Amino acid sequence: MTYEDVLNFCEEQDVRFIRLSYFDIYGMQKNVSVLPTELKRAFVEGISFDASAVDGFLDEVHSDLFLYPDPNTMTILPWRSMDGSVIRMYCDIKYPDGTFFERDARYILKKAVKKAKEQGITINFGSEFEFYLFKQDENGNNTYIPLDQGGYMDIAPLDKGENIRREICLTLSEMGIDPEVSHHEMGPGQNEIDFRYSQALQAADNAATFKWVVEALANIQGLVADFSPKPIEDAPGNGMHINMSIQDHEELMMPFMAGILNRIEDMTLFLNRSKHSYERLGKDKAPKYVTWSYQNRNQLIRIPATHSTNRMELRSPDCSCNIYLAYALLIYAGLEGIENKMVPDPCTDVASNDATKLAQSLDEAKSKAKNSTWLKEVLGKDIVDIYVG
Repeated sequence: MTYEDVLNFCEEQDVRFIRLSYFDIYGMQKNVSVLPTELKRAFVEGISFDASAVDGFLDEVHSDLFLYPDPNTMTILPWRSMDGSVIRMYCDIKYPDGTFFERDARYILKKAVKKAKEQGITINFGSEFEFYLFKQDENGNNTYIPLDQGGYMDIAPLDKGENIRREICLTLSEMGIDPEVSHHEMGPGQNEIDFRYSQALQAADNAATFKWVVEALANIQGLVADFSPKPIEDAPGNGMHINMSIQDHEELMMPFMAGILNRIEDMTLFLNRSKHSYERLGKDKAPKYVTWSYQNRNQLIRIPATHSTNRMELRSPDCSCNIYLAYALLIYAGLEGIENKMVPDPCTDVASNDATKLAQSLDEAKSKAKNSTWLKEVLGKDIVDIYVG
């Protein structure tokens, strides 16, 4: 799409409000709203904001950054269309001189995608999201009382989340995002919705939109959607399993996987950012060791039983991560595996006592990231320092 297409759409669909969205360094979505009369200025000149007020961006001395909408991310917000339409677009972030802001996670992912394409490689992503639905108190706060006591793939009346999952999936479909499957998960009030694969930037944008839709619709229903990695101490945690495949190059899958296995210790901080992430790992089929296997859901990486072997599932990440940085790091690690013709260690269904463990705590993950020259090369020292600090 072009910005002229967006302007025409706004006129035809009676758009009254435009939300320009972006992400801080940790993946938290931010936005500023403008009226249609300001849309052309947004595309041509950008909309300025105070970057010193955003985590991980700039200081007070040099605080001006500008948002430039990406017209290809335009979507109507179906739940906000009672009196004229509301649309949302994700934005590129630039300095006043027009250069890209190097800490913009979408920009970092775009650079990773570009490097892969220069080598003739396209990596597709499709993630699986787990989340709990809890009841709200009278003030709209989380009670941590699960919506139901259902279990894995239960049906109503044990599963009380089927209606809101259906509403989430239909809303996403209206926004041009098609979920693959949805069902009740193992924990009480726990749900899962999975997506078909798409190219990296679109997949990350869809994932960010998905979380926003789930949280917004849950709130409308008087519920709280909790994506945190371990919201209930004695129940399964929430993972965000990442499926990856290499388009038209099945023979590159093993070296790509070997590269990820080789760099997983460096990048774990960026896949599991919360201290509660490490309460999840090693329990209820969340991985503990740097191992891979066919089908086995206890391993870090598994090759699912499908009609194609050109797919791998990384099971350690959770939704505390900035998904743009996560996808970028996986691309860079996989490309390194391909470039160096790496071969993974043999697959295993049971990790040996001397198998390498994932970080057991947030402090350990920070220590490994702090000492990684590779992370500083692909993300930049500033971003690593922000996460480690």
